[in-house]
Amino acid sequence: MNTEIMKKIETAMRNLEKNNMKAYFVETKADVVPLVRTLINEGDTVSNGGSQSLKETGVMDELKSGRYNYLDRSREGITREEVEEVYRQAYCADAYFASSNAVTESGYLYNVDGNSNRVSAILYGPKSVILVCGYNKLVKDLDEAVKRVKTCAAPPNTVRLSCDTYCAKTGKCVSLAKENAEIADGCHSEGRICCNYVISGQQRHINRIKVIFVGEELGY
Repeated sequence: MNTEIMKKIETAMRNLEKNNMKAYFVETKADVVPLVRTLINEGDTVSNGGSQSLKETGVMDELKSGRYNYLDRSREGITREEVEEVYRQAYCADAYFASSNAVTESGYLYNVDGNSNRVSAILYGPKSVILVCGYNKLVKDLDEAVKRVKTCAAPPNTVRLSCDTYCAKTGKCVSLAKENAEIADGCHSEGRICCNYVISGQQRHINRIKVIFVGEELGY
């Protein structure tokens, strides 16, 4: 990772702190779990949103290790009704883990969801929210954040989830071809995963949201 990127991360970290979000930096994905263990306690109730970054860093394995009361939405044989109940239980968790679709240098989080269990838990409920973000999630501003989701985050996620959408086929959101497109413009597919758009600015609950920057690319 070059010096310019590190300077951008440092700027974002300072601005996250100004916005009452705690910021951390680790050099490699192997450093994430040791840090996570300092942020939660054995026996804590923990849950997570869907995230490739959590898988790549070993956080998912840590949550399932037996050290914690893990609310597992993907256990074998789980029904859709049980999944929905796990989503609701997650609002009472001690810690909720996810990633962010984008983090701006000015210290804002930008997230877009379909079911929206992830963005809703980021906003309210769990006592602590811990977001693991590779440096590829860092963008200059909200305009870049919007573009990042429409080109880098949503398309591969629709492929991963086998969603029949325009971006799954073309690699970018249909709204990018539209003149004067609005932030929530997109396809009208039943498999659309971009339904709710959330910007997190200055927080009322100091350090409830924690952002771990990693000096490697992670996730989408």
